[in-house]
Amino acid sequence: MRAAAPGAKLNAGPSQAQALRADETKFVICDQPIDITYIRLPSAFVYLAYVLDAFSRRCIGWKLSRQIDTRLTLAALEMALETRQPAPGLIHHSDRGVQYASTEYIARLEQVQAQVSMSATGNPYDNAKAESFFKTLKHEEVYLKEYQTFADAQVHLGQFIEAVYNQKRLHSSLGYLPPAEFEAAQVQRIAEFT
Repeated sequence: MRAAAPGAKLNAGPSQAQALRADETKFVICDQPIDITYIRLPSAFVYLAYVLDAFSRRCIGWKLSRQIDTRLTLAALEMALETRQPAPGLIHHSDRGVQYASTEYIARLEQVQAQVSMSATGNPYDNAKAESFFKTLKHEEVYLKEYQTFADAQVHLGQFIEAVYNQKRLHSSLGYLPPAEFEAAQVQRIAEFT
């Protein structure tokens, strides 16, 4: 994994996080908060990278790995890009982790013409949506299970993300709807106006 070259086009400041909040009044399903968390197994840690849709809070890309590297974050990003197929100009917001500043990762974002945004130094609030997802995932899934193997963690995390968090988990910020239902309601609302 190589870090981005000095002077590379990283929109690390000002953060585009404010734009993510401003766009929430429109139906834009491509702005992406993204982050990594660790999960303890009996003999090691595994790492979960994920990509959220800033508008609906839906987890649109995720990957579990034994390694915390650029391959992990790229796999989650690729899943999100495949899921959403965003138009140029999506805002990709992350912390300043080396996985997100790597040459390979930035090159992939440039290929899809994404706006790269990184949290301001010492400002965890920029990535509040990602941190909120962490809290939900850990309190409603991870801390309630004792994963014994990597495969066990992968199956349970995948089931929680896809079947519970995206399909059933109510969000006060979405009018107490789950992300998938909120998106469907927005699509219906847009269809009524066109």
